[in-house]
Amino acid sequence: MKEALFYQKLNDQKVKCQACSHYCIISNGKRGICGVKENQDGVLYALNYGKIIARNIDPIEKKPLYHFLPGSQSYSIATVGCNFRCLNCQNADISQASKEGYFFNKKEIPGEGMSPEGIVADALKTNCQSIAYTYTEPTIFYEFAKDCMALARTKGLKNVWVSNGYFSKEVINDAKSLIDAANIDLKFFSNKNYLKVCGTKLQPVLDNLIRLKESDIWLEITTLLIPGFNDSENELKHIAGFIAEEIGLDVPWHVSAFYPAFKMADVPPTATASILKAVNIGKESGLNYVYGGNIVDEKSSTTFCPHCKTPVIKRIGYNIKRMDFGGYCPNCHYKVSGTF
Repeated sequence: MKEALFYQKLNDQKVKCQACSHYCIISNGKRGICGVKENQDGVLYALNYGKIIARNIDPIEKKPLYHFLPGSQSYSIATVGCNFRCLNCQNADISQASKEGYFFNKKEIPGEGMSPEGIVADALKTNCQSIAYTYTEPTIFYEFAKDCMALARTKGLKNVWVSNGYFSKEVINDAKSLIDAANIDLKFFSNKNYLKVCGTKLQPVLDNLIRLKESDIWLEITTLLIPGFNDSENELKHIAGFIAEEIGLDVPWHVSAFYPAFKMADVPPTATASILKAVNIGKESGLNYVYGGNIVDEKSSTTFCPHCKTPVIKRIGYNIKRMDFGGYCPNCHYKVSGTF
């Protein structure tokens, strides 16, 4: 374990964690909502430091990032824990593993002991161009992620952040100089559903998306379309409108299909027609890059030039056919947004 980077000491050996927008006030001997930050005699510790619960080599498109080093591989890592408790979580066995009432083991945080040096060495050895902090929520293992990101930068590796967007302003102000690209979930445009499904609020996510827009971090946004929750035309128009008006027309929006999982195993999977409808809503709202995810549909996965509609990157699933366009449309020479 390691002392947490962001917290405030209070009276009676209590502390206020400043890692995420919950800003948990934690009594001595207790843990925060994430289940991995513990107050020990008035000092807040990250119990998950260096305890890797998952690591894989993934295509960057899996994050999903379509406009950041397309076709490259990303060394992806996570620890247990999350500041959300999403009822539909597909990684609940690791995201909720540190929480009482789920897969809780109070005595030990599970994971393979690894150092930042080991992570970076593995990423280089496997010819990855980036390290992705993903699967659970990088905010809750920020102490370890920061050490990895700083070292990765010195070795020419990029850093990718895959997040629910509930980090604190303290963390993002500290991290933004180290993060190269991020995909943020905008799960709903309803505070009611954020509370019901995730145990959190909408506004901090919106605020953080605006903060990221004002940084040098390449940003893409994902919405998982859950039937009966956020697949109405009205909600999709609100999400697309917010991205268009507040974040930017060149920010890619991924609308992905839901499949039954965890405590929403009785909810049906998203129909392909619903995904394609959402893609059209995004385009009608003026967004230049809108993609359908978790479905097999080449057109909704292809990057088109916003100016002349020439396909510049064709994809089927995670398999891509990248045209040699150097970041510019081969037909009209329009600059396609992203890092290529």
